[in-house]
Amino acid sequence: MKTAVFTVILLGLASQVSAQDGQVTIQQDPKINELVKLYTKANANTGFYQIQVGFGNYQKAQDLLNQVEVDFPDWYSKIEFESPTYRVRLGRFKTKLEAERKYLEVRKKYPDAMLLKPEERATKS
Repeated sequence: MKTAVFTVILLGLASQVSAQDGQVTIQQDPKINELVKLYTKANANTGFYQIQVGFGNYQKAQDLLNQVEVDFPDWYSKIEFESPTYRVRLGRFKTKLEAERKYLEVRKKYPDAMLLKPEERATKS
């Protein structure tokens, strides 16, 4: 009799058990998103040919970048710092042929431009 009562109580309790519903909210510092953007921007040129249009101090590089954006508005352009100067780079070309064609076009406006090969990253063993 005890086992029958115990079994009924156990079955009654088991039928009332349900999984918990919950909601997880992650709160993170907004600076983390900025760091991720900086990281991706720093590694953005890996595997692409680029054209270096010029270099100098920050103000000279900024002026040059503004002029490059006027001359080639649809192309990717940015300023990169490589000690001790700021360098203005243009384009993200996947193939050498495409890069060389665009390089000839850029050289008409910027005769000191240089074609840069993609950076190869060292792999850890």
